[in-house]
Amino acid sequence: MRRIEQPGPPVPERIQWVEARGRAFSFTLEAGLPLLEAARRGFADAGFAGGVLNMRAGALAPFAYVMPALSKTADHAAFYSDTFRPNGVTRIRMGAMTLGMRDGAPFFHCHALWREADGRINGGHILPEETMVAEPFEVDAFGVDGAMFLAEPDVETGFKLFGPVAREATGVKGTARAFALRLRPNQDFAGALEGFCRQRGILQARIRGGVGSIIGARFADGSSLVPFATELAIGAGVVAAGASGALEAQLDIALVDYLGGLAEGRLVRGDNPVLMTMELVLEVLEEVGRG
Repeated sequence: MRRIEQPGPPVPERIQWVEARGRAFSFTLEAGLPLLEAARRGFADAGFAGGVLNMRAGALAPFAYVMPALSKTADHAAFYSDTFRPNGVTRIRMGAMTLGMRDGAPFFHCHALWREADGRINGGHILPEETMVAEPFEVDAFGVDGAMFLAEPDVETGFKLFGPVAREATGVKGTARAFALRLRPNQDFAGALEGFCRQRGILQARIRGGVGSIIGARFADGSSLVPFATELAIGAGVVAAGASGALEAQLDIALVDYLGGLAEGRLVRGDNPVLMTMELVLEVLEEVGRG
């Protein structure tokens, strides 16, 4: 399996996780607000301090983003491009967001694909500090109670990254069992999720949100993307029994690589290692002893 050496020593715990409760809901991002504040308000109105969401459409302006890039130093295995600020209204095609905390304030990690005003299709990492909601649009969210994604320095990659930490539950009604996860580098994306569920007697789980990076990409239809540095968003995903009866992760994703290549599709199992990180929430649908 492909592997990229990170600048720091690997952490023994390859999956950072917190068990929590969660609930799916939808809300409308309010026009005229920073994207970060609009997302924060939507979660807060449902009783949550954070969680994950998916965007199927939407209009943003002003809009700022970065793309994956090669690192100019040995401090990181890959890095970010300079900031891009396209003119006009940028229209989201699909995207995923993790809403958590960084430096004591709300913050998000968001990857998406979009169409810029000049018609160019592009993708990357949306910057919360400079991006506004241009028109109201609805998003699908999953709030988490009992866990929070907190940005902390990561010795392995040299970045400050979101990872789940426990927090006092508020007792939001209508929630189900869930796990907030961060997958660390150089482990197969699907295999890590399958192993995590198998060890906990989870027979079926839905993937909520999903923001991170993998080393290139290999798809179930046989296509591939070679450049190693990517920005990935999960469009949909489940972990459930396959034809053999064993757990299989089905991961439908979109990504952009550091050369500007775009790709969408279902990842093949066993050949898509994590590059830097992968954040997501598993909503437990069925488990041993309980349907």
